[in-house]
Amino acid sequence: MAGFGGLRKGREEAKDNLSFNEGGDCPRCGGEAQDSTMAGYLNCISCGHEWADPNYKDTRKRPEPPTHRRDAEMIQQFKEEMASGELANVLGINKNLSGEQEQSLKRLEDKWMSGMQGHYNAAAEERKPLMISFDDDDNILSTEVAAITIVSNGFDGGEEIRLEYPGRGTEFYAYNERSPTGWKRGPNAETTARSIANVINRSSKLVYANLDGVRISFELRDENLKPASFVIFVDDPGGTDIVAEKGGVVLDHRDFSTLQDYRNVVEMVLEDGIISPSEDQLLWAMREQLNIDDAYHIQMVMEICGENTLKECTSCGSMAELYAEHAAWYCHACEQWC
Repeated sequence: MAGFGGLRKGREEAKDNLSFNEGGDCPRCGGEAQDSTMAGYLNCISCGHEWADPNYKDTRKRPEPPTHRRDAEMIQQFKEEMASGELANVLGINKNLSGEQEQSLKRLEDKWMSGMQGHYNAAAEERKPLMISFDDDDNILSTEVAAITIVSNGFDGGEEIRLEYPGRGTEFYAYNERSPTGWKRGPNAETTARSIANVINRSSKLVYANLDGVRISFELRDENLKPASFVIFVDDPGGTDIVAEKGGVVLDHRDFSTLQDYRNVVEMVLEDGIISPSEDQLLWAMREQLNIDDAYHIQMVMEICGENTLKECTSCGSMAELYAEHAAWYCHACEQWC
């Protein structure tokens, strides 16, 4: 049994180490205590156990509550530090501006912050987050060129949105879940509007769609495009589920009842001097609604824009010229009357 002498010795040492002394400080083994490396704790010399010192009193002081004087002192200290470094002209530290300049700067800052508009998916869309411009009087110029509003969520098929620009063609978006350029009808009008905005943002080369509840506003993607030449047309053969507007005019032929209404739309259409296919269809629907003949229509067009009014050919996309004596437009490219 001589070989087990070391084992017996180890057991005896373990017994001595784990034995408890009634008169000691350590709650585990009764060993003597010493200060721990952590404030408010004691450490056992024998077993290394740590426990909270019951007689410890925290002498740390709570920070003083902030006051306007203390904040003013910290702001002044921050300005002094900024002025002494490389960022001396940041945050308006060294303005040296006149009263009129400061008022103008404040006015522009307010308009810049309040002029942010539009929602977009930065991960999926390549666009500038802000497209804000000002006129000579520091007034924000709206970047909205047109808008559509979901009046009712009762889409029953056949609804279509057309976006056109002369020379760049027409984009068609329809209520059709199976089409890559079709939208889905959601459980409410807001969800449907979101589906329309997502489809247009994903497919359109002309505009960005910005969603605001049931209203979708459009901004041109290219700064070189003219807002006056942009065309929006909504075909809603059933009830009035969706309406379009441009320049503050609702483009729904069912809502027009007077010749002045028709003239207002013609003036808006001829702002760029070109009648696009969708604009031509809108004007035709209005003439049917108001019983206006083609001769009166040509007369009104010439009064507003003159004989140089062009019409985009539906066959080849070229610009057809107006022949007033025939009350029609003729396309020389495809040799057809429009």
